[in-house]
Amino acid sequence: MVRKIIKIDEEKCNGCGLCVNACVEGAIELVDGKAKLVSEEYCDGLGNCLPVCPTGAIEIIEADVKPFNEKAVEERIEKTKSKREFSCMCPGSQERIIEKKEAAAPSEAKPSVQEVQDSSELINWPVQLALVNPYAKFFEDSHILIAADCVAYAYAAFHKDFMKGKVTIIGCPKLDDIEYYYEKILEIIQNHEIKSITVVKMEVLCCTGIANIVKKAMLQVQKILPYSEVTITTDGGIKE
Repeated sequence: MVRKIIKIDEEKCNGCGLCVNACVEGAIELVDGKAKLVSEEYCDGLGNCLPVCPTGAIEIIEADVKPFNEKAVEERIEKTKSKREFSCMCPGSQERIIEKKEAAAPSEAKPSVQEVQDSSELINWPVQLALVNPYAKFFEDSHILIAADCVAYAYAAFHKDFMKGKVTIIGCPKLDDIEYYYEKILEIIQNHEIKSITVVKMEVLCCTGIANIVKKAMLQVQKILPYSEVTITTDGGIKE
């Protein structure tokens, strides 16, 4: 049938995600940093997304498309309720997989900026648990490192000894909402094939919370994964 529907100009789209939040039907998602119309059936053609677009990338057109399907929209909203929470984040929090280069042979000369950057073992962005999308692609078939914020400051070889080859997420169970952390970790474990989980925490009492919620989440979804736990002392050592 011929009816009104939105059209998105990818060249103009800057990936801000404001249209995603404005579309109550969930017809728009950010894909590879650009807004995309997920399905014709989800778009009612009313254009709530138009006024929020800062670049004028969205317009209303008339096209021969499938009719608006209210039942399908209701089912989609219920199914993707958790995912939509993260679709409207700022560009700085968008999911990113960081490709690592093979390390070059060590040089006696002062390392260049590029050499210093290449020594980082970070393979994903964002890393803060509160910002991470539990549906991010980098979680699939991954080894996950869940670390307390302070660990990287206390333990000097954190990148080399713990982060290498792992998706890293960090958080503070004392300062942040531990129940929110639990829900995020629960979704990550529930929705991905995870190879292993490593928890690195500080020896302070409050840090035990981050290990407890990981174990609780595995029990909740009945997926007991290969698990290891390391405790770092406040003077930068590993507690036996």
